[in-house]
Amino acid sequence: MNEIRLVVLSGPSGSGKSTAIKVLEDLGFFCVDNLPVTLLPKFLELLAQSGEISKVAAVVDVREREFLKEFPAIFSSVKEAGYKGELIYLEASDEALVRRFSETRRRHPLAIDESPLEGIVSERALLKELKAQADEVLDTTNFNVHQLKEVLRDYFSGPVSHEKMVINLVSFGYRYGIPADADLVIDVRFLPNPYFVDTLKGLDGTDERVREFVISSSETKKFLNRFKDFLDYLIPLYWKEGKSYLTIAIGCTGGKHRSVVISDLIADEISTDVGTVRKRRRDIEKP
Repeated sequence: MNEIRLVVLSGPSGSGKSTAIKVLEDLGFFCVDNLPVTLLPKFLELLAQSGEISKVAAVVDVREREFLKEFPAIFSSVKEAGYKGELIYLEASDEALVRRFSETRRRHPLAIDESPLEGIVSERALLKELKAQADEVLDTTNFNVHQLKEVLRDYFSGPVSHEKMVINLVSFGYRYGIPADADLVIDVRFLPNPYFVDTLKGLDGTDERVREFVISSSETKKFLNRFKDFLDYLIPLYWKEGKSYLTIAIGCTGGKHRSVVISDLIADEISTDVGTVRKRRRDIEKP
């Protein structure tokens, strides 16, 4: 048995193939869109020889035109050659497809001079045999983009093995501007400021003395408890929605003292099994 796993995505235009191929790419698949089906066996043979790629996804649809008729035989030959092939067919109601074309203002590839519905009907006829061969038919009619991503992740990697989200904890100084990639911005300038303590002014938030000064106040302790509870609630929801990166920016005046202490504490104590936590002290070296 060849170790390469091949997933072929097909279905009518507007059914979600573009979203699906992006999800598979995020899951580590080598993805190709609109590869001529006649080249598929040779393509897999070259990948097998390289030994570096074990998961491949390809989109096959009406853009293949005449070659589409050859796909069933080619796909069967690929599986007979020992490749683990799987055909996933994305489906949606006529009403949903018409609505999606209307929302995106795209032309249906088979309805250049006709209504989208006429193109959809023609496309279904062309894909009828291919749909009959599918290992799985997934109806996307009632899915939005985020729901479709979640369903596809569950199908291809299992609900407990989604790729982890990267959670960035960034400390910054307001005088230098809010980080452009911030999803959540927390202002901690209400906390006691070490800058006004002569023995602490020249230090930064990585120093234990500064850390003790900041966390010793009752305001800091109450804030940390409530903020951690908030993140414990919020982070799994972002992950469930399909977010790959979450950047939490924590700011004080200069980005050297309070924001560093708080972002480091949150990064060290945050409890989640859906994300990998990283620290970034953006402005700690600035004057």
